[in-house]
Amino acid sequence: MDLSFQHSQGQRILRQRNILAATSLALGGLALVMVFISMSRDREIVLQPVLSSPVTVSSAGVSRDYLEMITRDVVVLTLDRSPQNLDYWMNAVLDITAPRVHGKIKADLLKIVEEQRGSSIAQFFTIQSMKLDPSGLHSEVSGDLTTIVGSKVVSKQPRTFRYDWEYSGLSLKLIGFGVVEKEEAKN
Repeated sequence: MDLSFQHSQGQRILRQRNILAATSLALGGLALVMVFISMSRDREIVLQPVLSSPVTVSSAGVSRDYLEMITRDVVVLTLDRSPQNLDYWMNAVLDITAPRVHGKIKADLLKIVEEQRGSSIAQFFTIQSMKLDPSGLHSEVSGDLTTIVGSKVVSKQPRTFRYDWEYSGLSLKLIGFGVVEKEEAKN
């Protein structure tokens, strides 16, 4: 009798183990399906409306409105500087720079800081037009670059600047910027 009792107990435990294993496999498969679904869906963040319509950031790509807003702010940040704000200026530009180009851009910014530190030269940029390419992740801004020495305006030149971007996840980072030469502007 003990042998038949032990056999029935063993069969019951075996059935419980098999049910637990099947349940675990089913839950594991469900978890994998859920992970796949969540990774394939576009993520989206709705930002506070600062334009005539709400601006969204999506993992599907950069919207034209968002690229315009970011470009407008970055142009002011990168092109308006004076000897009094050089440290803030450099750190703020580096904060929006992609990690893979951080060192190169920092080296270029340090050259500008060393040239301008201790001088009385300031500059600001007045935006007149903007060309945006959300799919190519670049923008071109045209306007007047004004240079001031002391309290006197010494030059006001029309310039076009190009900004190149990197979009990863939901983050838009600067990977390069500079003046567009006249030969490039014709092409």
